[in-house]
Amino acid sequence: MVLRDRPWPDDDLTLAQSVIGYFEFVHTTAVNKLDGLDEKQARATPLVTSPVMSPLGLIKHLTAVQRQHIQRAIGGQDLPSLWRSDDHDYEFRIGADETVASVIAAYDAEWERSQQTLRQVDWSGFVEGYRGPIRVERLLLDVLQESARHLGHLDVVRELIDGARGE
Repeated sequence: MVLRDRPWPDDDLTLAQSVIGYFEFVHTTAVNKLDGLDEKQARATPLVTSPVMSPLGLIKHLTAVQRQHIQRAIGGQDLPSLWRSDDHDYEFRIGADETVASVIAAYDAEWERSQQTLRQVDWSGFVEGYRGPIRVERLLLDVLQESARHLGHLDVVRELIDGARGE
């Protein structure tokens, strides 16, 4: 895997452009966190209290977050959910047939769909959220904060696996 360039959002962007820019930054940083890990390391779960939290599991979870909130809730797309309501850790688990390349490819594909959705939707409009109607831009900030929070988890997990630190 080759490290990807991480574009920092420009200073003259609108709020919507900035949000998309920070999503791109988080996405690229998350993918780059897998650079240098072999398949076994990418599946490692070094946090005893979080036995399914691996680098690949975090990427799968971020894919599911985008699918649920951006494609399904905001975009109204009829795509299958990547969640299971009966298993909180479902989207963190890595199947035997999944690889670093396949998990990253799924995350990249979801990000491409997300960008298309975000370009087409009315950010000031409302969609149905978990607690009732929610403004699109408010839900996007929720998704961005969750993505950034999990990026921090990815930092910690990666450091525990092989000592790599930094962005």
